[in-house]
Amino acid sequence: MLTRLSLRLRIFLFFAALAAGAMVALAVGLTLGYRRLGDPEILSAFIQGGTVAAFVTLGLITWVWYLFDTNVAKPIDILAGALRARAHADVTGEMDAAIARYLGDLAPAATATAQSLAETRNALAEAVARETTRLNDEKARLEALLSDVPVGVLLCSGDHALAFYNGQAVDLIGVGNTAPGLDRRLFDYLREGPIRLAHDRLIATGDPDAASDLLVSTVSGARIMSARMRLMVGEGGSVPGYVLTLRDVTADMASHARREALLAEVFDRVRRPAANLSTLIEVIPEGAAAPGRLDHALREEVGHLAQAVTELSKRHDDGRDDGWPLSMTRDSDLLEGLRARMEADGLTVETQSADLLLRCNGFEIIALLAGLAEEMGKAGLAKAFHLVVQEDGTGGLISMIWNGPSLPMGRLSEWLDAPLEPGLADVLRRSVLMMHSTEIWPETMPDGLRRLSLPIPQARRVVRRPAPISRAVVYDFDLLSKARNAKVQDARLEDLTYVVFDTETTGLLPAQGDEIVQIAAVRIVNGRRVDGEVFDTLVNPRRPIPLSSTEVHGITDAMVQEAPFVEEVVARFHKFAEGAVLIAHNAPFDMEFLRRQEAQLGLRFDHPVLDTVLLSAVVYGQHEVHSLDALTHRLGITIPEEARHTAIGDTVATADAFLKLVPMLAGRGFGSFGEVVTEVRRHGRLLKDLNQQA
Repeated sequence: MLTRLSLRLRIFLFFAALAAGAMVALAVGLTLGYRRLGDPEILSAFIQGGTVAAFVTLGLITWVWYLFDTNVAKPIDILAGALRARAHADVTGEMDAAIARYLGDLAPAATATAQSLAETRNALAEAVARETTRLNDEKARLEALLSDVPVGVLLCSGDHALAFYNGQAVDLIGVGNTAPGLDRRLFDYLREGPIRLAHDRLIATGDPDAASDLLVSTVSGARIMSARMRLMVGEGGSVPGYVLTLRDVTADMASHARREALLAEVFDRVRRPAANLSTLIEVIPEGAAAPGRLDHALREEVGHLAQAVTELSKRHDDGRDDGWPLSMTRDSDLLEGLRARMEADGLTVETQSADLLLRCNGFEIIALLAGLAEEMGKAGLAKAFHLVVQEDGTGGLISMIWNGPSLPMGRLSEWLDAPLEPGLADVLRRSVLMMHSTEIWPETMPDGLRRLSLPIPQARRVVRRPAPISRAVVYDFDLLSKARNAKVQDARLEDLTYVVFDTETTGLLPAQGDEIVQIAAVRIVNGRRVDGEVFDTLVNPRRPIPLSSTEVHGITDAMVQEAPFVEEVVARFHKFAEGAVLIAHNAPFDMEFLRRQEAQLGLRFDHPVLDTVLLSAVVYGQHEVHSLDALTHRLGITIPEEARHTAIGDTVATADAFLKLVPMLAGRGFGSFGEVVTEVRRHGRLLKDLNQQA
């Protein structure tokens, strides 16, 4: 209860209680004294003396309370209010220390605390402002990058609501004059079937790096697009969101189809005259076509022409299956896109997939079958279709089934000679069949239903997707404004690019034939280790690995049997480390293995070199142990047991140790590379300096 009262009131109550106690004590003392004397004549004297003593005591206590309240309690309250104002109300004015002159060091301490708080707040505000500016700059750069990306980019939540889209996406999925909007459902713009299936597939894999390629169509079915979906790692919520990139390949398809049609027409027109010319030359007697050598040259050139036309035509036919248009397309995506196109034409569609991947140009197949279905609807043959994909040997079979009159082969042939799309007058539907090396035909099924059959020569069952190669976006926009130093010696340590590396070997004696069995490296750019830039490979040493070495690094002869040889690996590593400062722990040992290959490969490892053994000696002194285990322990870096004495494990540990040593070196006054190298040379008795003496 008392804690709720103000400080001044509690002090007042304390002095009031003290006064009351003094009065009680005075009264008790006088009463006991009077009783001991037992003389009634002195009673009045006792009363007068007690009254005077009481007033003097009360006055004295009141005076002390007043002084304490004025010079202690009240200043404390004022100081508390001033500190609270500076802590919560962002007051920045100076505090009046004179009001607390009787409180000893409390006032100066409070003033210093308030000043420190103000300085800290200002420094924090400046830091926040700098980071906000930097983040805004990066945001602007990323927005500029995404605006220039030639594909549509959508960012969706787990319940398929739009959280981000770029300008290209507006052009691709906008419905009429209505552009997409944030927090709107994606399915207001795109057909939901393929998207839901792809989202469920990615979640089922449990692989955060997996991606799924699919075909999507707008709700109107007017546009079919190629898409790729990738889950957002670390996204909150029970269902992860995803990034969907969209590419409208209709124009690409049209351009490719026109080119293919033109090439087919060129070869068809050239092939016949060339064959006729060759036949004509053969029936003309030798010497009759032209005199002497001219006749021989003419026959020879005609033969070359016919052979060239035949070879080029064959190469063109063989290469049709190797280009961009024929890719592995999921049958469910194909059927969903086909359903969208057919329903847009007023047809009723049911689908049945077989979980196959069809090697085809999904856009052309959709355009072909949708066009034929539209023709059948106009001809009154069918308005409702059942689309079925089934396995057919090593390929797949697409069936378009209906209940109604049969489709004459002659009419189908007429339709196949029509343009694939209204805007592609030069591309016929029949060219799609030629592109896929297939045919299409109508037939009657045993149950009396009609079917249009389209075989796809190559198909395979869908299997679990292997883990994709990580393609994380790697960036550091600070590099755009970073000032470059012409000389490494004058460069600050934070401004240099480093390659930290480590090797595992067959032994410790390179001069006696020991060789590298594994080498790993990471890059440090702008003061941070770049996760996506890693060099890590086993090496075939062309000699047995001793059991004693295998016990250290765990690499066996069987593991390196198919690995590249040291010459190839060293050349690749030299390219990886180009323009960087090399860093290693006990660098002379690792560098000797690399420099042994210089003469054979015709290259030089003339990079600047730093050794974390020597850097540790600069920071901690030569009396300390400077092994990698000791250094990482001092710096609070943990090397997993399974990673110790592996090239990549020791490399990452060395890189992290170096990044922690850099500010410690700067704190000792060694901020530039040259200053560090000069200091390192003082510790040459530990390890030799590998840099050229200036």
